[in-house]
Amino acid sequence: QLQLVESGGGLVQSGGSLRLSCVVSGFGFGDYVVGWFRQAPGKEREGVACISRQGLTTDYADSVKGRFTTSRDNYENTVYLEMESLKPDDTANYYCTARKRGFCSGNVSADYDYRGQGTQVTVSS
Repeated sequence: QLQLVESGGGLVQSGGSLRLSCVVSGFGFGDYVVGWFRQAPGKEREGVACISRQGLTTDYADSVKGRFTTSRDNYENTVYLEMESLKPDDTANYYCTARKRGFCSGNVSADYDYRGQGTQVTVSS
């Protein structure tokens, strides 16, 4: 059983940056692929990034490629999402996820075993 808690969201102007953190508690963090999803009101959830178990591979949705970067620290059980050049369309609740099966590459939107509650990101124009 894992628990995931996100932080770092907030209000930022268009073009600004934010860094989200996801602290994971529970056994075996290094056995899980971690992903980041977002969901805005009235829209379907969107997988935006994922990172492999040892942090060697990442993948991103086309909508954020080149602007978002994810990383992980398996000693601190923490995953990060650095977001740059933010746009109003990036406004959403962002949450981190963990899954034991499969790989990151090519599977940004794969279903997950655990998720956090999320942190709100609002980008003003």
